[in-house]
Amino acid sequence: GCFRAHDPRHCAEYEGRRIAADLIMATAANAASSTVNSGVREGISTSRAHREIGKEAVWSLSTAKPGNGVEQIRDDNCDTYWQSDGGQPHLINIQFHKKMSIVEVAFHLDYNLDESYTPKKLSIRAGSMFHDLVEIQVVELHEPLGWVTIPLFAIDDKTGDQAMLRAHFLQICVVSMHQNGRDTHIRQCKVFGPRRVEDDFSTVEFSQFSTLR
Repeated sequence: GCFRAHDPRHCAEYEGRRIAADLIMATAANAASSTVNSGVREGISTSRAHREIGKEAVWSLSTAKPGNGVEQIRDDNCDTYWQSDGGQPHLINIQFHKKMSIVEVAFHLDYNLDESYTPKKLSIRAGSMFHDLVEIQVVELHEPLGWVTIPLFAIDDKTGDQAMLRAHFLQICVVSMHQNGRDTHIRQCKVFGPRRVEDDFSTVEFSQFSTLR
């Protein structure tokens, strides 16, 4: 099982197990999809270039069993989980008060414990509000164990190149579960953005350069 700890990295004990995933990107600009090397990886970001930004958002769920809701998906405890309670699709809504740069989203999943509750297909959408969400990633997972991290990016309309995703609203849709399950379990969810310059200036080595304003 997972450690009961506040550092989410303690939950990534399933090293060496690879997750097979197919990734489909869709953009509003060309309404086209293509299958690519997904970049989906096992584990959670420990890069100093990234910071967890989920605490800056308002989180809501489409449905939840009592005692298995938003608090459990954000408590840094991999023994707790969100359990949906209703018709599909199941949604996690993450709304920021300002437009944010977003680089990846991570989920802690455990097929051994959750079986038919384990997400199989995830659709990730981004936009400014509910009404203008655009699907940017579709990922299929095979019996995941531990942290699964999905890179997020926009597509430049002019060049077709990957660009930084900036959005007010991020929505994770659990499209289907393993074994044709009805409800879902997600044990943790983290959202990461790039580390800001001001974050670096808050560290000890940079504190001598900071000034009061």
